[in-house]
Amino acid sequence: MVTQEPAPLSVHDRYDDESVRRFHERGWWQGGSAGALLDRWADATPDRRFVSDGTVELTYAEVRARSGGLASALLHAGVDPGDRVAMQLPNWAEFVVGYLAVARLGAVLVPIMTVYRQSEVEHVLRDSGAVAAITTGEFRGFDHAEMFRTLRKEIPALGTLVVARGPVQEDELAFDEACAGATADLGPRPDPDLPHLIVYTSGTESTAKGCVHTWNTADFSARGLAVDVFEARPEDVVFMPSPIAHATGLVVGILVPMTVGAEVHLLDVWEPNEGLRRIERYGCTVSATATPFVRMALDAQREARRDLSSMRFWLCAGAPIPEALAVEFDQAFDGGVLMPLYGATEILAGTCCHPGDPLERRAGSDGSAALDGIEITLVGPDGEDVATGAEGEICYFGPGAVLGYWRDPVRTAAAIDSRGRHHTGDLGRLDEHGYLRVSGRLKDIIIRGGTNISAAEVEGHVGAHPAVAQVAVVPYPDVRLGEKACAVVVPVPGERPTLHGLTGFLRGRGISMQKLPEKLVLVEALPMTATGKVQKFRLRDLARES
Repeated sequence: MVTQEPAPLSVHDRYDDESVRRFHERGWWQGGSAGALLDRWADATPDRRFVSDGTVELTYAEVRARSGGLASALLHAGVDPGDRVAMQLPNWAEFVVGYLAVARLGAVLVPIMTVYRQSEVEHVLRDSGAVAAITTGEFRGFDHAEMFRTLRKEIPALGTLVVARGPVQEDELAFDEACAGATADLGPRPDPDLPHLIVYTSGTESTAKGCVHTWNTADFSARGLAVDVFEARPEDVVFMPSPIAHATGLVVGILVPMTVGAEVHLLDVWEPNEGLRRIERYGCTVSATATPFVRMALDAQREARRDLSSMRFWLCAGAPIPEALAVEFDQAFDGGVLMPLYGATEILAGTCCHPGDPLERRAGSDGSAALDGIEITLVGPDGEDVATGAEGEICYFGPGAVLGYWRDPVRTAAAIDSRGRHHTGDLGRLDEHGYLRVSGRLKDIIIRGGTNISAAEVEGHVGAHPAVAQVAVVPYPDVRLGEKACAVVVPVPGERPTLHGLTGFLRGRGISMQKLPEKLVLVEALPMTATGKVQKFRLRDLARES
């Protein structure tokens, strides 16, 4: 029996004809493609540096040549338009080349962050139906290529493996050799309204969801951020230490500089002193990270005393910006401006502050609608819009939203209402001027360094430990990362698990390091409501106090 490939999501599954017409008419969707944008700058400014990472530097012309060669190699290996190609690479120039190769071919990129391990990667590969993967060898003590080799034996659909900066085996492709090949006839440009990216997020549930973006939805956010928020120009150098395998890093680190023909400098391992050194050396001008990155950079700058005067704009996501942090940033970066952004993988840019917004706005809100075309509304428990100043669930309507969740119509239907709005699961308040302040969340997540971690997923792994009878995972505050995960455990009678033993057990289950609990609290029983639900608010208090 042959399993039929499901029809790809399209804009007509997501929006009515009038919305699609309006998006095009207003210029929010402009068509085109990533390859066409690359061609524009490779023709106009072939010798301008496009990407550097401290080891490799490539011009626009070199990126076009290398991505064309890699696309041809993938086509020869049997990757067709519409096929999914997974890529797990650090913030290296090879990621940019790989993304543009997949995009030119008309295949769908499935980026995977390097912190993910076998259990998470296997789910993404199986769920997406990836037919090829691009990865590296050993990075930070972990052999990614070997993990993919193991998974290829278990997943027959994964036919092609490309390895960058690492040894290859007989049936694999070496990244550099593939890029050096001649560019074949790659066919017509891909349809900008068909799937372009599937970015997996596991922020709210135990099974990661694949967020399907088209070129038009991704380009809308990138182009709007570049022009209206960053006010980007060709001489800019975007500093990107956030993973470009996820939404913020990919949009700001690749698409924003491509919009104006600028440059990006990538940092593969965040270390604040090294980050400051790169900003000074490469003359970086703009960036976007989670808020804790900024706190660590400012702490390091007290002793480093680098020349950071080139940095004029830093977009901050994942946590509110304290006023003292904004003031300190302005001083340390010689007049540079710290701006808040609220977004998600499903909607990319939701709200942000804009050039000209005063300090009290930047420190007291998460901004207004990020771009023309975005509508932010708040909904109460009854499904009705709430009054100004009242708390409600944040909903997004606009040209930057996902088409839906890959192969998951149930979750798609639950997230998108009859008015076409995407329900984020986050809570907030809007003031009379349309500025949002995120106030909480409906979702059970921990936001560690700007990355969402599903409490339910971690609970599932911890609960498998033989010494654990019951477990609840909750966040506790951390001055550098915002939040960390605390496991509150009811032990099996006669057992007394330790944090060291528990995390060792979890590493053996192949989950990423960032999901490991960093605090363990043992209790005799979990506090419950009358209906049998765990009272996590009490456990959060316990985690803070312990």
